[in-house]
Amino acid sequence: MSERFSLRIEDWFYPPDRKRTLNLRLFTEVAPRYDFVTRVLSLGRDRAWKRGLVKSLPGVDSPFCIDIACGTGDISLLLAEKYRKGEVHGIDLTPLMLTLANQQATPRNLQYSQQDMCSLGFPDASADIVTGGYALRNAPDLDGALGEISRVLKPGGVAGFLDFSKPPSRFMQGLWQGVLRIWGGFWGLLLHGNPSVYIYIAESLKRFPDRDKLRANMINHGLELVHSQRHQLGLIEILVVKKKA
Repeated sequence: MSERFSLRIEDWFYPPDRKRTLNLRLFTEVAPRYDFVTRVLSLGRDRAWKRGLVKSLPGVDSPFCIDIACGTGDISLLLAEKYRKGEVHGIDLTPLMLTLANQQATPRNLQYSQQDMCSLGFPDASADIVTGGYALRNAPDLDGALGEISRVLKPGGVAGFLDFSKPPSRFMQGLWQGVLRIWGGFWGLLLHGNPSVYIYIAESLKRFPDRDKLRANMINHGLELVHSQRHQLGLIEILVVKKKA
């Protein structure tokens, strides 16, 4: 990764176009090791959490699904398997992620495309289900992403997310910030020779709203909470919301 990221990665979070550039460059570097890193950073629990996310989604017969920030396609594949009569679109900003996703055996009901979660190329009220694994925290513009998710969802449609959950307590925020900086920095140094690559996780969480404010923001976009399940002492959360009918 470019040296300037390692020097002042925090300078790349604003404005949204700058964050988008950070995401594109960061995840291009991370892509070849992405599957491995998500396993080790989660202490081997990442796959189980993603299965839990998809299991928590409604049993619709033939839904239209959008998996935002799909990465190498873990959740997209689970959706295609669960909804065999449905249609699944995995979208990601990073071309290399999509290349790696397409290298896997892809079911007929799944296709990938390069898109920005803040500007989705789908019609209004076209999706029954939207998912995102570690997506909202990486949005260049969180309000823009939530607005797009609400726009493409049908009334009564469901969105499910798996991501880090920021506690309201300042003490707990500081504690998790320290843990993530040490753990992420270790793997960034080991795999990339640059601790900033995964210290990015702690930096992005620092700027992300806490779980109470995130829920309030979702409500403002017409998305009501229907299910929540936390893991890893509350650091990780599966969050399912429904668009008001």
